[in-house]
Order: sequence, then structure tokens, then C-alpha cells
Amino acid sequence: MAKDYYSVLGVERSADAATIKKAYRKLAQKYHPDKNPGDTKAEEHFKKITEAYAVLSDPEKRKQYDQFGDAGFHQRFSQEDIFRNMNFGDIFGGFGGSSGEDIFSQLFGAGRGHAPRRPAKGQDYSMQISIPFRLAVQGGERRIDYRSDGKVEQIKVRIPPGIEKGGKLRVAGKGGPNPAGGPPGDLYLQIDIEPDPIFTREGYDLLVKAEIPYSGICLGTSIEVPTLESPKRVKVPAGMQPGQKIRLRGYGVAALGKRPTGDLYAIIEVAVPKTLSPEQKALLEQLKTVDL
Repeated sequence: MAKDYYSVLGVERSADAATIKKAYRKLAQKYHPDKNPGDTKAEEHFKKITEAYAVLSDPEKRKQYDQFGDAGFHQRFSQEDIFRNMNFGDIFGGFGGSSGEDIFSQLFGAGRGHAPRRPAKGQDYSMQISIPFRLAVQGGERRIDYRSDGKVEQIKVRIPPGIEKGGKLRVAGKGGPNPAGGPPGDLYLQIDIEPDPIFTREGYDLLVKAEIPYSGICLGTSIEVPTLESPKRVKVPAGMQPGQKIRLRGYGVAALGKRPTGDLYAIIEVAVPKTLSPEQKALLEQLKTVDL
């Protein structure tokens, strides 16, 4: 079942680290197992708020959660990953009673001071791949050639819409084998993104240049703006200045989870001809006499 870690802690998505910690401590005081002995509902709620805090208190995990949404995040992070490097004394401590490690062991079935126990895994591998700009923006599937132990295997990888350069994708079980008989490690794909000849990107918005004749800038006109699908005709009001933008709502990076679709901005540029016909030159000479 999908979770919204922000709703679990009762904070806005824009909340800073101090607000998130304050919200967690307030809820933890209420639902701490030592204060609710035998109350399974309180225990379950305590586990939920603790998991939410473990993600949102870590800047990198929070960034991944915001980018990929709940479903995409949990494809990349196991419970072990979520609690890795956490100071359990800090996350559970301060409420009296059992130690942080003991509470963690009680709730998540782990050994003292460690993340939940799982069979030892093989070594994780890392590999860099380059994907087209539009695939990164819209999402989709891509087959990659993966070489391991002298063999080449084709792996089908799902690319979530909106992935950024430097992002990581986890392919479970494609890492190194475990000589002790445990599960294999995972393969982590480091993402590089090829440039696009038409579009550039700012966050989840797309930018495209739109050249307009000088007369169109002065009098107003309509132009066709390229989008990821098909061109869209938009109006350009008279007097618009070079560098200003026209917004096409919903034509940017595809939506993912609760993240809405981004927008497309057409950046206005004046098209200056390199050569003029005699007629054009004569007309411009006339405009020059009236300071235009």
C-alpha cells in the first residue's frame, strides 16, 4: 500500500529538517511502545512514523523519494536501505525506557544496533548508461547490454519519467554472486542524459527557443511551438520582449506518482534576417524615419 511520508508525519512537502524532526518527536512521544504496552495499533503507527522519519531526515533519501514517489522509491530502497546509517539511539532515544537499539530490534526484528537482518548479499555492481533526453523526460523502457563473468546479457530497464543526470536505478539480483550461497548483489545504473537538439530542461520544466519576426513582436502574432508530441499554436501578444517566456501548462516532464506534469516555456527571440530584399530595406528605411 502506498505511503505518503509527509502525511504520516503531518508536515508539508516543503518542511525543513527541524520541522520534520519536531513533528516526529511529538508523534513518537505519543505512540512510543513503552507508553503503549500491548497496543498493537500504537506500535504499528510508531513503525510508520519512524520509517517516514528515517527517509525524510536523510537529504539524499528524501530527494529520491520526492523524485520517484512512494512506489518508485521502494523499488530502489529496501527496508535495510532505509534504516542504513541511522543513529538508532537518536531516532528512538530521548523518550525513556528501552534503548534505541532494543526498540529497533523489538519493532523490526533486527539484531542489536543493526538494520533488519537479511541473508548476506553478494557484491553490488555499478555501471554507467547514457539515455536519450526524451526517454529521461517521458520515461519508458530501455534494453542495455550488461557484461558479467565474461557473458553479455540484455537487461530490460524501466526508466521513470523525470530522472535526472546522476540519478541511480537499482536492478535487483544482477550484482556479484555470493560464494556462501546467499542472494546475489544488485546492479546500480548511473544515469547520464544525452542532450536534445530542441529542448533543454530546468527541473521538471522544458525550455524551447521561439524565433519571431520583428513585425510579429511589435504587432502581435501566433506561432507554432514544438512540444514532445506535436507542435502547438500559441498567441504572442504585441510588445513582448526578447527573453520573455510563454508558458504551455502541462507540456513538460511527465508526471510520476503525486508529482504533476511539468510545463513547457517558449523563450521569445527576435529573428534578424542576414540579408534583406530591396523592398524590405526600403520599408525599414521608412520605419527608421519614425524612430521604429
